[in-house]
Amino acid sequence: MTRTVVPAVAEAEFGVPKNSFLLLSTLVMAFGVVKAIMNFVAGRLSERVGRRRVLLLGWWFALPIPLILGLAPSWAWVVAAIALLGVNQGLTWSMTQTAKLDITQPSERGLTLGLNEFAGYVGVASAGLLTAWMATLWGAREGLMVFGIGVTLAALWLSTLYVQDTLSWARVTPPALSPQDSTNPSPEPPNTWEVFTLMSWRDARLLALCQAGLVEKFVDALVWIVYPIYLLKQGLSLPEASAVIGVYGMVWGCRSCSPAGGQTAWGAIG
Repeated sequence: MTRTVVPAVAEAEFGVPKNSFLLLSTLVMAFGVVKAIMNFVAGRLSERVGRRRVLLLGWWFALPIPLILGLAPSWAWVVAAIALLGVNQGLTWSMTQTAKLDITQPSERGLTLGLNEFAGYVGVASAGLLTAWMATLWGAREGLMVFGIGVTLAALWLSTLYVQDTLSWARVTPPALSPQDSTNPSPEPPNTWEVFTLMSWRDARLLALCQAGLVEKFVDALVWIVYPIYLLKQGLSLPEASAVIGVYGMVWGCRSCSPAGGQTAWGAIG
C-alpha cells in the first residue's frame, strides 16, 4: 500500500513539492529507524510475554495507519503513519519469523525463512496491484483507507482466533552452540546490552550480516521512492507502474525461497 500508491500521489494528495526527493526520503527514514529499533525490542519482549502477544500488539499499532493516510492534512501526518508502520512491521514481521523458527528443525531453518520471505514479498506485490486498482477506481485516499482497514482487521481476527504461541517450543529446544560455547553447554542467557553489542560489532560475522542488510535496505528504499515516480513520469498508469514494481517483489520472493537463497542466509547466521 505504501510502496506504490503513497509515493505516486504524494504531490497531488499530500502537497509534496514536485521532485522533492528529500521529503519523500523522510518516508523511508522514518520507517527504517523505527523498524530497526522495534525489531530488537520485539525479540527481547517476546521472550517475556510470548510471540502471540507481540504479534497482536503490532497489529493494534496498525489500526490508525489507514485512517491517518485517508485523512492526513499534510505530509507530516503521512510520515507519522509510516513511523507507526515501522512499529507494526518490526513487531509483526519479526514474530512471523521467530514463531516459524521456534517450531522448525535446525536443518530446515533456511528453507523456513525463505518461505516466509516468499509469502511476504508475493503478498507485497499482490497488495500493491490491488491498492493501485482501488485507488484508481475510488480515489487514492479512499483506496488506501479501505484496503488498509480491511487488511488490519483481517490480521487481528486471524491472530486472535487462530495463532498459537510458540514460545514453549523455543524453551524446550536446546540452543545451537557456537565454538566458543562448546566448553560451556549451559551459558547464562545474555542481557539486552550484551545482545546489542554482539550483533553490532563484537561478532564479525553478525556485523557483516548487519552491514549487508543495511545495503539491501538502501536498495529497497530506492525501489520504494524512485520507481513509482519515475514510471508515472514515463506515462504509465498507477496500476501499470504497480505491476512493474510488483515484478520486483515477486522476483525477490522467489529468489528468497530458492534453496541457495534460504540456506545461504541461514548458514551465514548459524
